[in-house]
Amino acid sequence: MFDRLKQRLDLYAPRTLSRSGPEAGVLIALTDNPAGPEVILTRRAGHLNTHSGEIAFPGGKRDDTDPDLLYTALREAEEEVDLKPTDVNVIGPLGAVLSKHKLQVTPYVGIIPYDVVLTPNLDELDRIHRVPLSFFLEKPPHHTDAIPFRGKTHYVPAYMYEGDIIWGLTAYMLVELLNVGFDAEIPIKNRPEYS
Repeated sequence: MFDRLKQRLDLYAPRTLSRSGPEAGVLIALTDNPAGPEVILTRRAGHLNTHSGEIAFPGGKRDDTDPDLLYTALREAEEEVDLKPTDVNVIGPLGAVLSKHKLQVTPYVGIIPYDVVLTPNLDELDRIHRVPLSFFLEKPPHHTDAIPFRGKTHYVPAYMYEGDIIWGLTAYMLVELLNVGFDAEIPIKNRPEYS
């Protein structure tokens, strides 16, 4: 399964954004669990000023000292869930997206050992989810969100897992992974920043 994913991402030309401004890198970590890969997701701590309680991939804003966005994604994953960069086999990037706060976010897909111990940084997170990849491939989205963005309405599938909603940019990046890497054929329109 991961060999096919790597081949597809090697051939994939992810969209990039030409805008200048703040950037972020996130890690879409998939475990190599023999019973079936899992997707690592986090729930942002409730006391945070922005995105509190939201489901996200490990990652964050690029520091001035970060050499590139992959470094940012790996550094932030280590800070948030104690995932060592040496435990990540990076497969490649997906398309950059623009957040409602005008942050350019680039996701990187990586494979991690299924038995790696992940510990949430409670200053930033409430919880870590290990969601079976099959959950997203075999079940339709819970609902579709209508999200106003830059004067247009954008429709994004949303998922419910253990009482948490996976929506917005996280859901969009997840659907791109499912469609490109696993032929999920989940309908989704191009994001406004791509037009």
